Amino acid sequence: MDKKICTYICTGCGIGEALNIEELSAVVTGEMSQECKTHACLCGTEGRAFLESEQKSEGINTFNICACSPRVMTKEFDFGDETITVRANLREQVIWVAGSPEEGQEESHQEWLQETASDYVRMACTRAAKTALPEPFQLESMNKEILVMGGGIAGITAAIEASKAGSKVTIIEKADVIGGKALGWAKQFPTSYPYADLEESSIASMVAAVEADANITVKTGTEVARIGGAPGAFKVTLKATGATSEWTAPKKITVDQQDLIDKGTIENPNAGLKPYAKENPDADTFGAVVLATGWVPADVSEFEHLGYGSNDKVVTNAEFEAMAKNGKLGGINSVAFVMSPGGEENDQDFPYCNSVTSMVALKQAKYVRESNADAKAYILYQHMRTPGHMELFYKGIQQDDGIFLTKATVTGVEGGTVHAKDTLLGEDLDLDVDLIVLAAGMVPTTKLENTINLAYRQGPAFLDLDLFDGYADSHFICFPYETRRTGVYACGGVRKAMNMQETMDDATGAALKAIQCIESADRGVSVHPRSGDKTFPEFFMQRCTQCKRCTEECPFGALDDDEKGTPLPNPTRCRRCGTCMGACPERIIGFKDYNIDLIGSMIKAIEVPEEDDDKLRILIFACENDAYPALDMAGMRKHKLNHMIRFIPVRCLGSVNMSWIRDALSAGLDGAMLLGCKYGDDYQCHFVKGSEIANTRMANIGDTLSTLGLEPERVRSEQVAITDYDKIPDLINDFVDEIVELGANPFKGF
Repeated sequence: MDKKICTYICTGCGIGEALNIEELSAVVTGEMSQECKTHACLCGTEGRAFLESEQKSEGINTFNICACSPRVMTKEFDFGDETITVRANLREQVIWVAGSPEEGQEESHQEWLQETASDYVRMACTRAAKTALPEPFQLESMNKEILVMGGGIAGITAAIEASKAGSKVTIIEKADVIGGKALGWAKQFPTSYPYADLEESSIASMVAAVEADANITVKTGTEVARIGGAPGAFKVTLKATGATSEWTAPKKITVDQQDLIDKGTIENPNAGLKPYAKENPDADTFGAVVLATGWVPADVSEFEHLGYGSNDKVVTNAEFEAMAKNGKLGGINSVAFVMSPGGEENDQDFPYCNSVTSMVALKQAKYVRESNADAKAYILYQHMRTPGHMELFYKGIQQDDGIFLTKATVTGVEGGTVHAKDTLLGEDLDLDVDLIVLAAGMVPTTKLENTINLAYRQGPAFLDLDLFDGYADSHFICFPYETRRTGVYACGGVRKAMNMQETMDDATGAALKAIQCIESADRGVSVHPRSGDKTFPEFFMQRCTQCKRCTEECPFGALDDDEKGTPLPNPTRCRRCGTCMGACPERIIGFKDYNIDLIGSMIKAIEVPEEDDDKLRILIFACENDAYPALDMAGMRKHKLNHMIRFIPVRCLGSVNMSWIRDALSAGLDGAMLLGCKYGDDYQCHFVKGSEIANTRMANIGDTLSTLGLEPERVRSEQVAITDYDKIPDLINDFVDEIVELGANPFKGF
């Protein structure tokens, strides 16, 4: 692309009144050697018409818009696929955070304001000059069929909804028939007002709908042995249930086992296997995967005082459901439903208990009453959860004189007697019943086995499943159905415990995400969270040292590697976070509009004054997902920020290459901060672990600074949420005060 650049400075929203626009224009035309024009309202109708005329008459194809935040007015400043738009934030992060001058500092305040605006204009001009027009990555062979793993309610719903949208779907089910656990239900929860009566199971009609749908192929008695490839080109190897196959995924190794393997105490059961190194040439190809393998009942035999396994009067809720389905409740006149293990632990539920197990107890109590009008049902609980409309179902159960509910701690079971204390009745209970039902929880299949069997460098399963009790959900607040493997979307019991209606809604969402992923891959753009991004990482392999840092740190398994350790990119797996770029010590990875040289040049564009306590310069790399929006909102609320700060938005803190920090301090900047999303158990990072990786890198660079004679305190990594706009000013201004106390960078002027 032969670029023709022009900078446009907007004087609206108070920018013209607060800044000397002539001086800013002189920075562009003088120092930056670029054309510059101004307008009173670039985002308005006249401003848009002006910019469009510039595009047509002057041939401008690279617009440097110096006005409001790049997070707003995106459509107004979009001039087509063959143009580049760069933004300088003069409103939210210059004039709106400047505050009012203190008495006697009016002249200095205006000088500081102008210096800040000039730096942002310089950086934007540099970015405009360095940015290249992206070229979307196109697969040579694109497949749009969706693979649905699991033929239960979730899998069936996902297949039906995807088919309605025009997609071809294949359901893989390891059982001989589809329908899943719903085939064994006597009845299902009410789905319509007044939510009082149980309904006949609808699974038969759902199965019939699948069988009648020409877009849906069903393969029963089949398992997924291996999944390789990437969105648009997943290579899936299937095998008959129970059959041996060379494509069976390696065994899952626990942390304790790995420790013993490393010490040589035990042998690695997967020794010699390279699960990501080979691919079955006869594998089927799919565009995306919906993981709907469901759940299994939790094991409750560990609670010996309840007698499961040794007392024939004690069954699980799943076993009781089968009895009801098969008409075996005759002669049972009293049933106790035990919702928590009790014993010494009072306020505790069975493992993997949830709102569904609460509602199942209510449903099964109703079975007891419907089978025998004189029968009694006792529900002993610690927590009763009936969300949404199910609260009406719960209230209806409460009105049944034959169903008794009380909060209680079950201390033991002897024969048909349940011993309980701490009840709402204020007295201990000894209930003599015909049957005792334990509320076994719902364990996701991903907890028990390598359900997904990925042929990825990072291994066959999702990472850090233990952090989420085995659930496949990647814990994204903003992106449900996501997993850490692009193109694989979880729904139903593997994502969280849910009832039938919730499962159907969930599966519909996962099917939509799978379709979106396929369409994005077909257009050569990224999926969430940088939806529509046409860039992808490019590697200058001639300088690659095979250090494997990029492959190991990628949060999404977008990189495999060969026998030598050379990275093998899978562009449609990539979510464009840039973590690989931040990891690379050789600086050989970059994007067309975001790379080491581009950001490094922007840093160099910041004017570093001679040593002056009032003119120190502190650089802050702000994550575009949480930190940068929070900064904008701080500006909207007119929260004051110190004039020494300069912000550079980054895709993710994981993309920050430590060379930027070293170069900034070597160039005389006095401090640097990384401002990103929170990490840890309750992480909010849109790219999973970018902030955590950056924090580790910053700890290492602190040691490097010490060897250069610079205080490690000059660099810092902080985590904020998007809602921390009221806290950010104090956090930043306190850091500035600490830098001021340290004094000017000794490298200043060299």
